[in-house]
Amino acid sequence: MAKKIYISTDLEGCSGVTSWPETHYGEKGYDLAVAEMTRETIAAIKACQAAGYEVTVKDGHEDGMNLDPATLPRGIELIRGWDSSPAEMMAGIDDSYDFAIHIGYHSPAGSSETPLDHTVEHGWYSWVKLNGELASEYSFNYLCAADCGVPSIFLSGDAGMCKRAELISPGIVTFATKKGVGSATWNKHPEDVYDGIKKGIKRALLKPAKLGPLPESYTVEFCFASAGRARAAAFYPGAEAVDERIVRYQTDSIQDLLVAKMFMTEI
Repeated sequence: MAKKIYISTDLEGCSGVTSWPETHYGEKGYDLAVAEMTRETIAAIKACQAAGYEVTVKDGHEDGMNLDPATLPRGIELIRGWDSSPAEMMAGIDDSYDFAIHIGYHSPAGSSETPLDHTVEHGWYSWVKLNGELASEYSFNYLCAADCGVPSIFLSGDAGMCKRAELISPGIVTFATKKGVGSATWNKHPEDVYDGIKKGIKRALLKPAKLGPLPESYTVEFCFASAGRARAAAFYPGAEAVDERIVRYQTDSIQDLLVAKMFMTEI
């Protein structure tokens, strides 16, 4: 049976990316940012292929069509766009994969560890919490992989996200591409980042993190920036309005959690 790795990619955690215009198609700095996203993804792919793994890559930023397919190594499968499922940035993952890897990930909405802090959609929330802790996109994506029996073994992104991933997934190997201070970022040289990603994945594959015990239940809270969005989310079956901006949902099922997030956030 083939050995397989799933790579989920994002942009805001890549080296050099600092401002919101850089994250949006057609705006200042976007072309440079997606070129860096592509090169960091290439480094991850090469490390996985060198270890004998087949690779699937999910472009997980904005419209899901940022990576330049022609520049990626041959032999991979690239998922572009959105498949309209609760898996979102983990679309297509299943129990045929051995491991999951996360590239270009960023700290969550409500944190001070990056000027690009957000969870799911910038501007919609002041914060999202899962079981009482600030929730990043990784908080949900590692659960999506774990629900398929797939451990997350490596993550690259800003330093704050790396620390948070280590708390969520003991044993995961991380590599910090930069750190955020106020509205600025302190960035590692791109070539050092590529080397760090390759070495980190090699180390992660030598002693892969195992799936630890998962919570018995999940409580997600969305603090919406808009009272109107909060009111709409509160109509989701099982959701409750905590106040005019905060909506809570509780479940024992990861799949139910991801479905609720999909519909409550309209993503």
